[in-house]
Amino acid sequence: MANPETLAAPVPLTPEVIHRVEAGVAAARNPEVRRYVDTTLARLGQEELAVDAKRISGRWRRWILRSLLYLAFDIRIEQPEYMPTQSGVLVANHLSHLDPFLLLAAAPPDPYYYSLGDARTLFDQAWKRWIVGNAGGVIPLERWWKEEVAVMAAATQDRDDLAHLAKAIKAHVPSGNSIQQMRQIDQAVQGILQRGDGILLFPEGRLGEQEGKLHLPLKRGTVLYALRSGVPITPVAIFGTRHLKFRQTLTLWFGPALHLPQENRPKRATIDAAIAQLEAALLDLLAEPPSTPQPQHLRHPSP
Repeated sequence: MANPETLAAPVPLTPEVIHRVEAGVAAARNPEVRRYVDTTLARLGQEELAVDAKRISGRWRRWILRSLLYLAFDIRIEQPEYMPTQSGVLVANHLSHLDPFLLLAAAPPDPYYYSLGDARTLFDQAWKRWIVGNAGGVIPLERWWKEEVAVMAAATQDRDDLAHLAKAIKAHVPSGNSIQQMRQIDQAVQGILQRGDGILLFPEGRLGEQEGKLHLPLKRGTVLYALRSGVPITPVAIFGTRHLKFRQTLTLWFGPALHLPQENRPKRATIDAAIAQLEAALLDLLAEPPSTPQPQHLRHPSP
């Protein structure tokens, strides 16, 4: 388990932040949250399952997202010829919580893309559990929040008043380093890819702080999924979502797919080479200006 003191980011521990952490611990202790996480991962990991019944139609999902985003933003697609049409991993830089919805609105409805989402944020309330449980398309992820890491770090220093809360975090909140959880998520992703669906990932593992930049090093899981399944990785550069405003231009710049050799147990050298290839592809796309002479605008499709 990672040391909170080494992970801690400069998060101001305001009363609002403390309240959010307390709510997060309560969600982690909620047996309904635990049940939804376990049943979702178990269902997605069934390799013999032809289609996940607990998901909204890909065409309807895209129509709903475009209905909302089309009104708020001017969305442009660069190099749409590289949009994937087969099972694979869709990878992008990460600037905003809007990014996954933007990508799902732009990508074709087939293959059907799943994305990782924070379990406690998704399932902490009954109405959220109903929506996500019926809509599907999300792989629940459990890990410490940066605010929780900051609380634990402060408790080891000069904040004795946070000791009880830090103890509760360690006792009840999964850190994200659990081998069992990693295996569950890996099994779910492999099942999704083997069924011909896709997975949407942000390999930076966090929100970026500047347009056109990439937070390095990239997470290894992105290429591991592709290597083990033998599916391509399609890189996408996102521009414009760091600071959002009404009718702002948001740009998605698709790049050519990366085809990696399939290996059930890839060696470290193979993984490092794949990460370097992905990093170079994303940096090349991010170096492009977010406009072209004749960009394709995101169209609002019929459901």
